[in-house]
Amino acid sequence: MIRSILDNDLYKFTMQMAVLELFPDVVAEYRFTNRGAQRFNEDFVRELRRIINEETPKIILTDDEYTWLKGSCPFFKPMYLEYLKNYRFDPSEVSVNLSEDKDLDLRIKGPWHSSILWEIVLMAIISELYFDTVESDWKNKRESGSGRDSLLKGYASFMDDIGRELESEKCAFSEFGTRRRRSFELHDTVIASLSGLETFSGTSNVFFAKEYGLRAIGTIGHEWIMGISALIGLRNANLFALENWAEIYKGDLGIALSDTFGSGPFFDNFNLKLSKLYDGVRHDSGDPFTFADRVIEHYTKAGIDPMKKLIVFSDSLHARDAIKIKEYCEGKINCSFGIGTSLTNNPDFFSTSPPLNMVIKLHSVNGIPVVKLSDDEGKETGDPDAIRVANYTFGRKGLDE
Repeated sequence: MIRSILDNDLYKFTMQMAVLELFPDVVAEYRFTNRGAQRFNEDFVRELRRIINEETPKIILTDDEYTWLKGSCPFFKPMYLEYLKNYRFDPSEVSVNLSEDKDLDLRIKGPWHSSILWEIVLMAIISELYFDTVESDWKNKRESGSGRDSLLKGYASFMDDIGRELESEKCAFSEFGTRRRRSFELHDTVIASLSGLETFSGTSNVFFAKEYGLRAIGTIGHEWIMGISALIGLRNANLFALENWAEIYKGDLGIALSDTFGSGPFFDNFNLKLSKLYDGVRHDSGDPFTFADRVIEHYTKAGIDPMKKLIVFSDSLHARDAIKIKEYCEGKINCSFGIGTSLTNNPDFFSTSPPLNMVIKLHSVNGIPVVKLSDDEGKETGDPDAIRVANYTFGRKGLDE
């Protein structure tokens, strides 16, 4: 299910290098959250444990992959590439159990620089394994020879239609769907279908970027800012995270993530220096049109031409959403789109077996709980008491609300 150490999102590697540089001794814990109605079973858990214990430790960075990273991702420092060459997944960092209500109790705990690579890998495994062992009707169809070939051809045709629609609207987009893909094979089909399009910017998956000669896309994830909030302080976590990211990457990877604690605290910290230094911002929750207006207003007040900046939209997008947002931003600010699950596990195509609605989020660093608030009600993750404190700190809610 995982064919390479590069079968992961770029931002996990970029954050790993930053963590190694600034926080080499920090211990992190991650936890799985299932936001959907799907449930698991003992066979699933047994096979998941086997894959974690027997298969993931064999994944290594090959000499060919090392050479490619060195040439295609020059922002990675030589010392980090040597670290990655010697990196091995440590199964002792992961615990998996089945709860009484048939949900997964999955936790990851270990040195932050080591445990950071598990998230996307485990989510991709969980998603593919679920559709192999739990959704039996789909599994039987996929394994029935001509049925499998027909399915892949049908999905390729489905992707061709989506790609043509986005290209006809001159909508620049990237593929962000590793974490909830239906299978590695289907993911490969998606990339093969989209890779020839002029408006297809690349993929967050480093393995497929290498295989198809594409640009690997990614900068910062929420966990970078979440972890810093516990180590440095909540109120100015965005500021410290962005300042130090710029120091580590010297102007590369310059898209700032805006919604870890809601966009209000982000803009409070996104000062003139950072607004000029960063190429743009990423939207991952809340109303995209309201957010676009806020970004434009922020740059305008700072005396910065919004047409020299970029918004990357990445919040549960479908092609139709991207096209509407692109039309709204036209002539106001540049935009591009990171489209994930609707490419690698489209719920319209797989209407009888929708994708898993799951996340694995950082839960604590050095035993201190961390939270993600976002701009969406109901998307808050973390210890309930820590969420109350964070909401109070940022003036979102009173302590008793």
